[in-house]
Amino acid sequence: MTKTISGANLGGTAEGFDVPETMKAWVLGDPEELTLVDKPVPTPGAAEVLVRIDAIAVCATDIEIIRHGPPAQIEGGLPFNKNFTPGHEYMGTVVKLGPGVDEYRLGDRVTVEIHAGCGRCERCRMGMYTSCLNYGENYEGHNKGHRANGFTTDGGFAQYAVNNVNTLVHVPDDMSDEEATLVVTAGTAMYGLDALGGLVAGEPLVVTGPGPIGLMGVAVGKALGADPVILTGTRDSRLEMGIKLGADHVVNVRNEDPVEAVNRITAGKGVHYVLECSGAPNALNEAAKMVNRGGKICLAAFPGAPVPVDVAHLVRNNIYVFGIRGEGKSATHRAAAFMKQKRFDASIIHTHTFALEDVPEALRYARERIEDAIKVVVKMR
Repeated sequence: MTKTISGANLGGTAEGFDVPETMKAWVLGDPEELTLVDKPVPTPGAAEVLVRIDAIAVCATDIEIIRHGPPAQIEGGLPFNKNFTPGHEYMGTVVKLGPGVDEYRLGDRVTVEIHAGCGRCERCRMGMYTSCLNYGENYEGHNKGHRANGFTTDGGFAQYAVNNVNTLVHVPDDMSDEEATLVVTAGTAMYGLDALGGLVAGEPLVVTGPGPIGLMGVAVGKALGADPVILTGTRDSRLEMGIKLGADHVVNVRNEDPVEAVNRITAGKGVHYVLECSGAPNALNEAAKMVNRGGKICLAAFPGAPVPVDVAHLVRNNIYVFGIRGEGKSATHRAAAFMKQKRFDASIIHTHTFALEDVPEALRYARERIEDAIKVVVKMR
């Protein structure tokens, strides 16, 4: 039950939420070196709140950050980010308010976005805070206000975290903690569909790759009225889950060529949109052959190495290609609205639960897909 505390906008800590001075947190040292330590509970500043973390889901990006560092840092040639707490898909309870915060009250259940942009660059002013031009510039002597919790600043494999109010989304009382950790995943899928111009009811969509974002892409696409929704992948269990989330057709690419399958399903017309979530080396070339002339492709995943692309085919057929990063332009709020309205049941992709002290094992389950793990959740309470 959400608590409402009179006068909570004045800051402070609510009765019933005794915030300790220290907390348990996993800290990253060298690559893949996680240590559970006691560290000070952070203090929220202006426009910030302290969130008691109640649950956090493991994302494939967490695994990459722990192994290689955040993608933005790799591309920028910056050193491996260490001595911080990773993890970004978390939800929890507001237990302390920074000065002047009145958008949230103590006791509110919230889920969080990763990125709080600097608010001063051109991209942030456009609402593209996941593409902040000052990304990661929050180090000593050069702090422009950008935060990416679990990427460049402390994240959620801990008992508490500080979040900017711009990163928070209210969680309804009847939504479980586990489902709330999936709001950002659905928000990433929503952002991808936004990048395609927003779906018009009745227009066809292919989603490639039934990982968490791909499965949420099916759910959000269907909720927006896409018809038909076609999901491609390599695992029958994942494809069956896609059907439960709204896919009209599924294609196991181990058994059938995905381009031929899309042509068969659409009677040779192709589709208007492809949301690419697999990161497979030939995914873009295949997507380009699935869309019809003037079609649009959004890349929500990326291969591990550079790949050849048939640019001439894209140009000849007036095909548009977009790339997204994270959950920009408040897409998370729109996805959360669908989940609040029960337009789809995101909780079905939650497969495993671990305790905070078992984070390394949770990461292993997610990385190795043990027992066909999809969304692995660390539950704090």
